[in-house]
This record gives sequence, C-alpha cells and structure tokens, in this order.
Amino acid sequence: MFLGSMKKSINTPHPIPYQGSKRALSAYILEFFPADVETLLEPFAGSAAVSLAAAMLGKAKNFYINDLNEPLIGLWNEIVNNPQQIAKEYAYLWESQKDDPQIYYKIVREKFNQTKQPHYFLYLLARCVKASVRYNSNGAFNQSPDNRRLGARPVTMRNNVMLASFLLQDKTKFTSINYKDVLKDARRGDLVYMDPPYQGVCGNRDNRYLAGIEIDEFIQALEKLNKRNISYIVSYDGRTGDKTFGEHLPKHLNLRRIELHCGRSTQATLLGRDDITYESLYISPALNRRLAGKKELQNSDVQIEFAGIKQS
Repeated sequence: MFLGSMKKSINTPHPIPYQGSKRALSAYILEFFPADVETLLEPFAGSAAVSLAAAMLGKAKNFYINDLNEPLIGLWNEIVNNPQQIAKEYAYLWESQKDDPQIYYKIVREKFNQTKQPHYFLYLLARCVKASVRYNSNGAFNQSPDNRRLGARPVTMRNNVMLASFLLQDKTKFTSINYKDVLKDARRGDLVYMDPPYQGVCGNRDNRYLAGIEIDEFIQALEKLNKRNISYIVSYDGRTGDKTFGEHLPKHLNLRRIELHCGRSTQATLLGRDDITYESLYISPALNRRLAGKKELQNSDVQIEFAGIKQS
C-alpha cells in the first residue's frame, strides 16, 4: 500500500516556489513513468515540478504545461522562452526592496493586480507566506509577505530560471484552459500527470486556483481517458495521522493505488507530534499495462490496491 520513506530526491531547478508542489515526491512519481513517453501533459501544473524532474532525467520528449491560473502560465512562458529578461527584472525588484521590504511588497502586489506582469508575480511568489498563492473573491492576489525573508537571491533565481529554460525550451506547450480540453490532446504514447485542486493533503478548498473542479466531472474525464487507453497518474487523496483528506477515487475506474510515505507533517512538527503524512498516487489501467514487468517496481516495499482490494 505504500512506497518506502522519502529518501530520494532529484536536484531539479525550482524557479517558482509553490505550496503543494510535488518537487519532494517527483523522484517517486517518476518511478511509474514508462520508458517511451512522447509528451508529458500536466493539466494542473502549478510549479511543474514533475515536468522539470522528467526533463532533468530524460523521461519525456515533449511537455504540455497548463494551469487555470493565467498569470502563472504567463510566468512559465517567460521563464522558458525569455529567461535572461525575467531574471534581470526579478533582480531589479529584489534589490529595490531593501529600504522597506514590507511596503515594497505591497507596492509590487498592487502593480501585479493591475497589470498581471510575470516579473511582479515571480517576486510575490518568492516573498509570500509559505509560497502559498491566495486570491480574494475578486480574483486579486492578496497573500501577505513572509517578513522573515527577502526571497531567493537574484543569483539563485537566475540559476534556477536558466536551467528550467534549458530543460524545457523548444519542447514545451503552454496553455491556460480547462483541464478537460487539455486531456483531449492526449495520445496513447503520452502520459498525463494530474494533481487537481480540492483534494490531497492540502485539506479543504485549494486557493491556488481561481476556480476548482467538480469531482463528478473529474471522474467522468478519467472514465473517458480509460476508454481511449490513455496512460495517466493522479495525485489525489491523502492522510496525516488519523485525519484523511479527500475520498479515494472510485473502484470502477480500476486504478492502481499507491501510498507515498512523505514523512512527518509540518503541522505535526509544530505541535510536537509524530504524525506521518501519506499521499495517494493512482495509476491508470493503460499505464499499468505499459509498466508490466518493470523490475524497479517489483520489490517488497510496494504494496498496491486494485479496485479497493489490498494486495502485496
């Protein structure tokens, strides 16, 4: 039912700090990639941590990065296709904040809400509390600054931006459309990785998104992918201690469910408890067939569920 403790890591670039990023889990998620991925599609990309890790290790030939957060996709497009400029603009903002970082952050936040310019967004993501994107009911970015830090130094950000660009340039498509429209582009030689809002260990509503998804519609979308024999992976529900977050995906989808051992939760650490966090990974029937015989997955540390029945 679970896949080891979290000891692996991939030293991927991290230009966009983003709460809920799968950067720490990417090494384990990539274990369930087949050897012949033509295009990796991320309909709920966020920090695109899985795409970056896959590019770093040559796990896919092409990439499709989508997110309903349009300014985020605008930022990704700049990072990949105009890295020198976005790094320069970030450096200017970072250096300009030093006299009064709190006031400067508010000025940049106001400018971003007015213009949606990528360099303003990158600065806010680097400075905001817990790298957690938050929007008010009017769609305006309203997260507060983390006044304990100034964000990544310009040289660090530049290195991350340049490497991300090197990995993804000339092989990546960017869109900000409904995830169901992205899924229409998936072909049998591709792989779809999905980390949708409203589920996972984040708990309740995921405010990274200006709009969420209807669970029934999402399940119907997975049914359609199954009928088309599309390979996909879904990060969905999770648990910490005796608390669960989200319900398991339904049995009729015939998905392979794996739990990833993510270590002690941040909240548990703050409260002096030892609660361990687990996140569920679901493997589609088509992908499971492509993975048949993959030796790396045939070990005693992996236990699985098919249609809700635990197997070891």
